[in-house]
Amino acid sequence: MEQLASGKEFRFSQQDFNKVRKILYEKAGIHLADSKDSMVYSRLARRLRALKINSFTDYLLYLKKNDSEEQLFINSLTTNLTSFFREQHHFPILQQYLHAHPGKLRIWCAASSTGEEPYSIAMTVADAYNSFNTPVEIIASDIDSTVLQQASDGIYSVNGIKDLTNDQRKTFFHRGVGRNEGKVKVVPELRNMVVFQQINLTHRQWNIDAPVDVLFCRNVMIYFDKKTQIEILTRMIDLMPIDGLYVAGHSENFSNAGHLVSPLGKTVYKPVKARR
Repeated sequence: MEQLASGKEFRFSQQDFNKVRKILYEKAGIHLADSKDSMVYSRLARRLRALKINSFTDYLLYLKKNDSEEQLFINSLTTNLTSFFREQHHFPILQQYLHAHPGKLRIWCAASSTGEEPYSIAMTVADAYNSFNTPVEIIASDIDSTVLQQASDGIYSVNGIKDLTNDQRKTFFHRGVGRNEGKVKVVPELRNMVVFQQINLTHRQWNIDAPVDVLFCRNVMIYFDKKTQIEILTRMIDLMPIDGLYVAGHSENFSNAGHLVSPLGKTVYKPVKARR
């Protein structure tokens, strides 16, 4: 049996890796490439140490028998790379959409990670209305329960907001003092603009009401195979009005989904069909 981690703390075989990939796909729809064996080893090794389990084979047996481990397994293997106003070109487009569609709107950020993206959306909405009190509902979701809690707390390092303008830092964040020096926290008014909830995009029930006027789903689809991508995109577009705005990530391309979305610009799309 081929060992992928010979000489390391735990035995990790190709069979173990294949089982991990199969379980992750079944539970979260995420497809791991052949090259991700080192990542899987390093991240799940933390769970083995925490549980005082001596092998990946035993860990996978533990996972099978303990439902409570499933979420921790998923949390360990999901990637949460984000920053405030990442892919900055999307936010002026959102601003324009808000001005062109005044009134009640629903925005869904479908991969909120640690919160930088939904709070960037909320800042854009607050700027558009020059107020925290707006008719725009912002829903932020993620599959990872740990990062959702971080997002809900809204606490970041000072370094994390260094690229924001002085006005943005003063308006939207409180600086920590004393034992919290070096940290910032989103102001309560901004935090109250966002509703956080856990959603697995491969599950049948999303608990998201239609219509969703603007949908941010950036750099998420790359983790799914083509079949799952189309299934999820179809369900998302079904929630949107014909004049909705779908915002994708720089790594994603929907040239094979022309029956669902039509490009409006750089990684921004509109629904092809009206919501059923």
